[in-house]
Amino acid sequence: MFNRNEKSHISSWWWTVDRWMFGALIVLLITGILLAMAASPPVAQRLGLSNFHFVYRQILFAVPALVLMFFCSMLSPKILRRLSLVIVVVGFAAMALTLVIGEEIKGASRWISIAGFALQPSEFVKPGFVVLSAWLFAENIRQPEVPGRLLATLIFAVFAGLLLLQPDFGQTLLATTVWILMFFMTGISWMWIPVLGGLGVAGIFTAYYMLPHVTRRIDQFLDPTTGDNYQVGLALESFIRGGWFGLGPGEGQIKRNLPDAHSDFIFSVAAEEFGTIASLLLVLIFAFIVFRGLSRCFGERDPFIRLATLGLISMFGLQALINMAVNLSLLPAKGMTLPFISYGGSSLISIAIAMGFVLALTRRRPGQRYGMSYESAGGLALEGTQR
Repeated sequence: MFNRNEKSHISSWWWTVDRWMFGALIVLLITGILLAMAASPPVAQRLGLSNFHFVYRQILFAVPALVLMFFCSMLSPKILRRLSLVIVVVGFAAMALTLVIGEEIKGASRWISIAGFALQPSEFVKPGFVVLSAWLFAENIRQPEVPGRLLATLIFAVFAGLLLLQPDFGQTLLATTVWILMFFMTGISWMWIPVLGGLGVAGIFTAYYMLPHVTRRIDQFLDPTTGDNYQVGLALESFIRGGWFGLGPGEGQIKRNLPDAHSDFIFSVAAEEFGTIASLLLVLIFAFIVFRGLSRCFGERDPFIRLATLGLISMFGLQALINMAVNLSLLPAKGMTLPFISYGGSSLISIAIAMGFVLALTRRRPGQRYGMSYESAGGLALEGTQR
């Protein structure tokens, strides 16, 4: 099956896919299940559920996530574009539906209940949104008469608007950052930099003054005495208690009082039970995946593949960075999961699809040459700007 002379789809996939990245993603998936076993029992007990309720559900979601990641990694760029269009159209409709019949949790309507599972449509939209935007940007590079940038801007505006209506400021900020990064890498004029920067600052100030929960979280971050920083305080204490080598599996105590120990603050549980060294190893795995993705990205000559890979790997890395920074009280608290690690079916399957897309886009193709050529990329500037 894995012989180079074999002509099967599996054999072809095995010899062209980035096996190191795929292996690192499997390690994260397994680590997420192990950390769910450490972090989730106290949460399940508080909710009157069986001790390993969340562990079983994490495994239940991990299986289709792995299958989807493998399936998506076998697709061609052409099919990925078409699939992304379907994901965005269906996802936007589902996001609009959450505003009408969505299940409200902690003041936000982001979920739709289907067959006993709470699905978050915005999570599934993210990989499709990135790939579709990259396609439109790339078409504008190839054919300047195509209004690719305008269409990409309209798609971003719809996505951001639906996220803000839910509301979900954290995901809006993530999507905006990734979209601006892709826009920047298409070779925009220097004049756009202050414009986009000004719009970003204006958006943050608008959110601060118009969205009460954003105001509360930023105020609490800037001045911890102004509100309840219970979870963030406990998360920081976990790192102190864990030390370099941790207290041992199952020996952590902070998780018994952390309401979101199995999801948003699972990194803190890992620090208390397995120590700072283990936490740094986890950070290194994320950094390795991002590095592998960017190295493949900058070796690509096709502007679509380059932009899509950049957007997807940036989304993955930024989401991990934001979650860890919140756990360390370096950023205001956000409901953002740690990819492949935190509990959450929608997030797990969505990030599996996104990384399956990355694996598909970075597969070696006949005639592919890695280099830093600008001309072959159709004018796509790596520095991101044109003079």
